[in-house]
Amino acid sequence: MIGGLIAVLAIALFVMAHEAGHFLAAKAVGMKATEFFLGFGPKLWSFKRGETEYGIKAIPAGGYVRIIGMNPFEEVAPEDVGRTYREKPFWKKSVVVLAGVGMNFLMAFVMFFGAVVAAGIPEPIPMVADIVESRDGMPTAASDADIRIGDRIVAIDGRDYSSWTAIQEELSGRPGDEVTLTIVRGETRVDVPVTLGSFETENGEEVGFLGVQAAIRERPVGALEGASLAGQEVWRNIRLTFQVMGELIRPESLMKLAGVFIGQTDVPDEIRPVSPIGIVNVGSQVGTMGVANYVAMLASINVILATFNVIPLLPLDGGHFAVALWQKITGREPDVRKLVPVAVAVIVLFTFLGLAAIVLDIIDPIRM
Repeated sequence: MIGGLIAVLAIALFVMAHEAGHFLAAKAVGMKATEFFLGFGPKLWSFKRGETEYGIKAIPAGGYVRIIGMNPFEEVAPEDVGRTYREKPFWKKSVVVLAGVGMNFLMAFVMFFGAVVAAGIPEPIPMVADIVESRDGMPTAASDADIRIGDRIVAIDGRDYSSWTAIQEELSGRPGDEVTLTIVRGETRVDVPVTLGSFETENGEEVGFLGVQAAIRERPVGALEGASLAGQEVWRNIRLTFQVMGELIRPESLMKLAGVFIGQTDVPDEIRPVSPIGIVNVGSQVGTMGVANYVAMLASINVILATFNVIPLLPLDGGHFAVALWQKITGREPDVRKLVPVAVAVIVLFTFLGLAAIVLDIIDPIRM
């Protein structure tokens, strides 16, 4: 329950951080921002400080900052001339529209960094944690040999090995071979003869198979390695998000999601959208995930939020950037009326995905 509550607060924080990026950037480049709200629809609570009204609205589906002149159909009061979005040069518009996603990417990086430095990274070690008894109905080499849980593999055919990765590479390259494993069992070194099994990979390659699972330890990570790993994780999540978006907009995927509204729940995990309800549900299972994995999950939400927003279609941040770039390159004002149908289509698509996600998370909750 506490994990679910934290997830709710975290999502609100991510949305507000995104909008704070726009707000602070607008202030920094001299634009006037009159509203800063969490949610949409009817106003629940607000207060005004300076020229900006801050508050909460009834529909918790995001947030927004109202910057004068960003809406091309808006009439600008005479006293606001010189402080509007539309009057500013390209670089200032770019800073403002991209500051939100920049804030989310920054938060994701910091969260990934904190998780990996605090918890370390899982690393297999050459110790047997479990023995696979059979594969494809046949006993494995390990189950037939005198190998026990807790044994530490230190050599193969007299050659010393210190890493599990190197042991795997050696054994996988010797399908069907008879090898001698040198094992440390307690304080005793034992030579165990084993005839390796084999299996065929998807590309037709035959590889050796012993049939043991390695023990896992958490390896400490320093600041430099942590920063590198955090950056890699942000980039991995960006690529994954674009990949999922590509799958989501395929007609067959949209048809599967449409079936959710008539009770069909056979939606593959790779195209299943997740609503705040689902995130709260996952958050409530934090005990099964571990704190570091939970923080990494929240960091991934930040990346998803930012990546969706860089799509170059209105009304997303990337769409505003694309319009500003077009103005910069051509020197002409775009006919915004022609872009309205695109913006409506984007809103309809995201609304559809959001509703499908909510229905799925209610009738078929995610289980970790």
